[in-house]
Amino acid sequence: MGMTMTQKILARAAGLKEVHAGDLIEADLDLVLGNDITSPVAIKEMDRFSSDQVFDKDKIALVMDHFIPNKDIKSAEHCKCVREYAAKHDITNYFDVGQMGIEHALLPEKGLVVAGDVVIGADSHTCTYGALGAFSTGVGSTDMAAGCVTGKAWFKVPSAIRFNLTGRPAEYVSGKDIILHIIGMIGVDGALYQSMEFAGDGIAYLTMDDRFTIANMAIEAGGKNGIFPVDGETIQYMEEHSMKEWTAFEADPDAEYVKEYTIDLSALRPTVAFPHLPENAKTIDEVGDIPIDQAVIGSCTNGRLSDLYAAARILKGRHVAKNVRCIIIPATQQVYLQAMEEGLLKIFIEAGAVVSTPTCGPCLGGYMGILAGKERCISTTNRNFVGRMGAVDSEIYLASPAVAAASAVAGKIVSPEAV
Repeated sequence: MGMTMTQKILARAAGLKEVHAGDLIEADLDLVLGNDITSPVAIKEMDRFSSDQVFDKDKIALVMDHFIPNKDIKSAEHCKCVREYAAKHDITNYFDVGQMGIEHALLPEKGLVVAGDVVIGADSHTCTYGALGAFSTGVGSTDMAAGCVTGKAWFKVPSAIRFNLTGRPAEYVSGKDIILHIIGMIGVDGALYQSMEFAGDGIAYLTMDDRFTIANMAIEAGGKNGIFPVDGETIQYMEEHSMKEWTAFEADPDAEYVKEYTIDLSALRPTVAFPHLPENAKTIDEVGDIPIDQAVIGSCTNGRLSDLYAAARILKGRHVAKNVRCIIIPATQQVYLQAMEEGLLKIFIEAGAVVSTPTCGPCLGGYMGILAGKERCISTTNRNFVGRMGAVDSEIYLASPAVAAASAVAGKIVSPEAV
């Protein structure tokens, strides 16, 4: 029996000719990631190791992005801990205020991940880099600590689900709508500890930003990772961003999948996930009359330049509804700069929105957009759990940047076609 893309990458990293679902392996790591919340825990764990050296200062990335600029004394202490650790070990890829961005947008932008890499990160959305044909997955801070010291990690080789994407998406149907549709179809545990492997002619119509969004939310279906084949779009992105050598892996024709789904992208509509799970997906035509108090456009899922373009297209010449707060968060400094140079920030401000520095911000209930009791928010983030963005009786509706922007203008959840 042949191997899937993920299994081939893991086999090479483990120095094995082949691996099979369920095998326990020790794999070499190409990158270990931590942020300002998870890294301090890992740093304390590293004190238990006999060695106080990192395995490779060039293969560790520490990104201060969750509570940066610091929102309180505790977050400042966390960042100080990581800052001192990075200085002690001369970590090459340390990103702080003025240099940082939201980690899962920043690392591909900086060219730190390429096809064929094995990446672990102490953040659940590390699965984002599967868009580049890499194996990447979230781990706990203890595993991050072990990875920083040894350059290795243990994995149980996942089985796989194949998603055949066909057809061309209609206008206003983006990667966010596709992944919300998939999660709605299979549920939040529908791919539990499995590799979500995407294939089909429909991929040709997906931008890299669409693919990053889809891979990013693989974890919301319980997936171990999400992964896309390497095509011309991927190669062009890597050539523009990275000097690293890369290897493209393809699934064998006889690779085994526990399930296969075929999704006609041309039949999809803009999609919204209702509280309090990403699987509560409804098309925009099924939403009904739902007023909102806040709209958030940003995060590691949808804070890239194309996302800001989609929002600007809706907001240009329009104004945010009187009782709505619209918060726009560019994912990186580079995205912020390009948005400024191309006039997008002017559009947002004239529309009555506020533009934040790059940060995870309100996505995880951090700051810069916390919800009060009974407030509703439409958000381009990736989770809408109870209390995720503030009060336990607030509500979060997940959607694309276009839907979020249109809803900010209308004061209720609507299709971009309605404004």
